[in-house]
Amino acid sequence: MTHAKHSTRILLSTLAAGLVVACTPPAMAQSTKGASGLPLPRYVSLKARSVNLRVGPGTDYAVSWRFQKDGLPVEIIQEYDNWRRVRDADGTEGWINQSLLSGERTAMAAPWMKSNGKDVYVNMRRDSLDSSSIVAKLQPGVVMRLDECTGNWCKAEAGGVEGWVVQAEIWGAYPGEAFK
Repeated sequence: MTHAKHSTRILLSTLAAGLVVACTPPAMAQSTKGASGLPLPRYVSLKARSVNLRVGPGTDYAVSWRFQKDGLPVEIIQEYDNWRRVRDADGTEGWINQSLLSGERTAMAAPWMKSNGKDVYVNMRRDSLDSSSIVAKLQPGVVMRLDECTGNWCKAEAGGVEGWVVQAEIWGAYPGEAFK
């Protein structure tokens, strides 16, 4: 079964289109190590444009979903050999071969925010200050590349625009997580 599960949207003058997903931001902190020696859980992104999500760790297991967009953030929650059990922004879980995953950090703008008929955006600011000027308004579900996170703010790029977003308003970095 082939589905375009997520697409991205960004409001910059005339750019806009896609699907919004709903979820709750994770409250988990990285605490254990997987078989790879890396922390579990942890965020990664899809490396390939088409990625099968399987019901078990191997090619003999059925495909339950097919992602059709590279760069989507997923959370690795378990490891078995060269397979990773992942969770996406709307809570769907399954197994992906590690060769289809990238350590490049990406995030999704507040996929849990519903518009309820109103325009709802995540503000991307020039600097990591609430008073800094807004450089873009990101609609929920927009995928962005993360350059760094401070624990409160993340420096990101979406649709060719760079700026800072409040870390609590994205799915793809844990609360309080800092990295460069």
